[in-house]
Amino acid sequence: MVQPDISFKERYFLFIGGEQMPPSTDEYISSYDPATGDSFTEIAVAGSRDVDEAVSTARTAFESWRNVSPEKRGRIVHRIGRKIRDSTDELAAIECKDQGKSISQAQSDMRGAWRYFEYYSGVADKLEGQSVPVGSDQVDFTLREPYGVSAQITPWNFPGNLFARGVAPALVAGNTVVVKPAPQTALSTLRLAKLCSEAGLPEGAVNIITGTGESTGQPLVSHPDIDTITFTGSVTTGQSIMKHAADTVTPVTLELGGKNPAMVFPDAPLDRTAESIASAIFTNAGQVCSAADRLLVHEDIHDQLVDRITSIVAEYEIGPGIEDPDVGPLASAEHKNRVLEYIAIGKEEGATPLLGGNALDRPGYFVEPTIFTDVQNDMRIAQEEIFGPVLSVISFRDEEEALSIANDTTYGLTAGIFTNDITRAHRLARYLEAGNVYVNKWFGDTTQTPFGGYKHSGIGREKGLEALDSYLQTKNVAIDISEEGSGTLPGA
Repeated sequence: MVQPDISFKERYFLFIGGEQMPPSTDEYISSYDPATGDSFTEIAVAGSRDVDEAVSTARTAFESWRNVSPEKRGRIVHRIGRKIRDSTDELAAIECKDQGKSISQAQSDMRGAWRYFEYYSGVADKLEGQSVPVGSDQVDFTLREPYGVSAQITPWNFPGNLFARGVAPALVAGNTVVVKPAPQTALSTLRLAKLCSEAGLPEGAVNIITGTGESTGQPLVSHPDIDTITFTGSVTTGQSIMKHAADTVTPVTLELGGKNPAMVFPDAPLDRTAESIASAIFTNAGQVCSAADRLLVHEDIHDQLVDRITSIVAEYEIGPGIEDPDVGPLASAEHKNRVLEYIAIGKEEGATPLLGGNALDRPGYFVEPTIFTDVQNDMRIAQEEIFGPVLSVISFRDEEEALSIANDTTYGLTAGIFTNDITRAHRLARYLEAGNVYVNKWFGDTTQTPFGGYKHSGIGREKGLEALDSYLQTKNVAIDISEEGSGTLPGA
């Protein structure tokens, strides 16, 4: 796989109003190559003054962007998608270096980013209101209008893809955007914002402020001129954002991760299922909010399935993302240490480390794919999101116990059912407490399908047409057309 030769700047500035701007703080933080642990560039740290500037710029741009005809907005958004498509190799190479993921995964992410802009561009002139039948004395209808300035805080695991997932529907709906990427992985976001400008998006419609949660994120989510907030990340940070948003009564869309169960029954095809499960937990080194990190397997096939998964994973190649391995490094030294702490906790709790469980003796942030058996669902490794290449295997006796274990968590993002019994699949899908249910596959969501969680996994939905609800508010218009005027009272 031939990749473009990407050169990186010594420093990256903020992107506000279509221009690169140094931060008012004059502060920068290092960005590290996860494959080596070496710093290769610096990222600006925006402060409250920079947040004010970005939000003010977005507000000014909103006043004109909202009045651009839906057809024209759609065409601009479609051009952005084409720009991303033509820059897929470059964007993938940037993200491979900055985030550490395999180059093929990065390629897939950027094709997905292109697809978001393509998909939502076709919706721009179809955001229709409704006529409400209230009687002959009144004409009543609804309008769907943009909120205004959308703050979007994206995570470090899929930075470019999730930029597109939020920005594309926000723009199509007529909003402008201020994006704060994770400080570990800001480079693809900065490049995508530049591509938006090159595609003809008006200056100030998309602005990027990089930095830390305390210096940059907190002033953004508590800013009085932010009209809606979209966040993907941890429950703790999501709860903090909700508290800040409450002060300004700002609506939030939150995607907060999961502890996702994959239930496997004896009638499932074991070889195919083993491949699905291995991919579902070890893709992107397990740094996927919808990963199948809890394997619930029927006791009659427990050993056979675990043996098959283990034999698959034992052959995985581990290495730098640019070499396109099966498993790349974790995104940061901090996260590597966190994953290793959870592996130690699993051993202390009495789970059996059947495979892996160690850091690799080499530079970079590499942790072996790890499989734990003899896991009880009340163990921390079965209840807390590890967000790494760690699979917890839990045995069950019957369908009732499987459902009980699956739902016994504070999360509810995704769940999977592996069975050839379609009646069982429908029955369990109805009672699983998860926003997305996959049957006989994993990662079944697409650009067109709504994605989001139950319980602590979040609020609202992204992807699909339902994502537009995060960026549109409804206005009702009532027009009296009676000859003498209606004398209605409140509460009628």
